[in-house]
Amino acid sequence: MVNLDLPLWLTSPWVVGLVLNSLLAVLAILIPKKLLTPAGLAHAWGLGVLVWGTLGWRGYVIVLFYFLVGSAVTKVGLEQKQAKGIAEKRDGARGPENVWGSALTGAICGLLTVITPETWLPYLTLAYVASFSTKLSDTTSSEIGKAYGKRTFLITTFQPVPPGTEGAVSLEGTLAGLGAAWLISFLGSGLGLVSWWGVGLCVLAALIANYVESLIGAKWQENYAWLTNEVVNGINTTVGAMLAVAGGLVIKFWS
Repeated sequence: MVNLDLPLWLTSPWVVGLVLNSLLAVLAILIPKKLLTPAGLAHAWGLGVLVWGTLGWRGYVIVLFYFLVGSAVTKVGLEQKQAKGIAEKRDGARGPENVWGSALTGAICGLLTVITPETWLPYLTLAYVASFSTKLSDTTSSEIGKAYGKRTFLITTFQPVPPGTEGAVSLEGTLAGLGAAWLISFLGSGLGLVSWWGVGLCVLAALIANYVESLIGAKWQENYAWLTNEVVNGINTTVGAMLAVAGGLVIKFWS
């Protein structure tokens, strides 16, 4: 009989991630409609390898779900948003700044799983899912709010402002964002990355973190050149991850 056993290095998650993401990168290049810029594709390739290498296929499914759904909602009402001048640049194609603004927190959580004691791993996977729950909620609420928000208010004053204004919120966008947070958090639970109570923590953390982001956008973003959308996104996902972990620790303490 032929021995089909593969060398151990070929089954390493890092090698699997390298091969899989290379194949997906080739597919992305061949597809006419681009979701990523060339530089964005290169950085997404690196992110994908890192996630698969540290969190395996389950962590990869989360980031892939975020990317596909986030890209889809960016296209919702695109012509309408373009006419108003509030659409995402490059027709929504993601560049390196978008990749890491959305996923740096999650990537750090993945890297920390390599060096963290096993007892802390559930909190890192909770933080990982919460970071993407927060970002998908933010993306969805922003894009749906810009396309379909009937009344948009500034978070600091609750005065009506045009859709697309930094720090603006709408009922339609908020509800859509909550729905998106529930979807990806339930996915995380189904994959075994978070518990059922972790789903609620992720959604609550996303809601609070997105209001924090709106507050930053309304009060400070225009006053500081370094406070770009990508930096604010990084703050947003970090706040969401930290809030979820804090909630998890409280539950652990009282249980």
